[in-house]
Amino acid sequence: MRSTTVLPGTPSPPPSAGDVPLHRLEVAGPGAAPFAAGSFEEVGPLSRWDRPHRHTFYEIVHVSAGSGTHVVDLARWPVRPPQLAVVLPGQVHHWEGGQGPEGTLVLFTDDFLVDHPGDRELLRELGARCWFGLDAEQDRSLRPLIGELVAEHRQRAPGHESVLRSLLHVLVVRAARLPGRTASGREPRTQGRPAAVAEAFTRLITRPRATGWTVQECADRLGVTAGYLTQAVRAATGRPPGRLLIEARVYQAQQLLAHTELSVRQVAARTGFADPAYFSRFFRRETGSSPGAFRKHHSRHHQSLEAPRRPA
Repeated sequence: MRSTTVLPGTPSPPPSAGDVPLHRLEVAGPGAAPFAAGSFEEVGPLSRWDRPHRHTFYEIVHVSAGSGTHVVDLARWPVRPPQLAVVLPGQVHHWEGGQGPEGTLVLFTDDFLVDHPGDRELLRELGARCWFGLDAEQDRSLRPLIGELVAEHRQRAPGHESVLRSLLHVLVVRAARLPGRTASGREPRTQGRPAAVAEAFTRLITRPRATGWTVQECADRLGVTAGYLTQAVRAATGRPPGRLLIEARVYQAQQLLAHTELSVRQVAARTGFADPAYFSRFFRRETGSSPGAFRKHHSRHHQSLEAPRRPA
């Protein structure tokens, strides 16, 4: 995977056909901590980008004003401040409509969590829930803490990196206490530390080339039996790996339909279906909508992320 950070002003390479732009975290210079915090204006215009994109870094957003909609992995969240959003590396998101958000962003890579590795699991749970409305007491608890992160980042006084890591740990723990629902509307599941094999499986099925693999094929790649994989994944998530594979396949198809101009036949091939008609039946069964109807509802022409056509 390409580097998760870049120096200021480094242009992002154009996305390949069928892919979405990947934003990397800008850092002050070589050796600088992979962390940034500030207002939308300080972070830059891409912080409010209205085109679907993904990051190599975590993004925690405290929304204090504005209107419109925040779209994360096709789930739409109305902007009604005060609110908190958590976007994970690799999630596709953008802002659309309204007056645009105002507030503060906290950006950091996975490497920045070295002092508190347990925060990775909390962040994964927060990313599944994604969007939190804050009452007055919750806002009073989080706003000063985020303000301290911004001030510490600006001042860069001696020892500021360890202070930033400690403050970020407190922010993640407090955010994890917030009540909320997942994008599907279900209450988040309380989980302990998942088994290493379940974590590896979760990472594996996010890879585009894993589309269409069976549980047995995943188990073979992880060096375990299919039965052991099923037990580990059920213990960690409460769900069978076959169901998670199907959902990963549907998610990739939704992303391609919503954010590219690939034909339905091409989307079927990208997601491991040799027969477009069978893909259409599968997609309708899982989503309640045909691929064409889903694209019509979710896609905007100017948001196509296909490589630009060259003039003839």
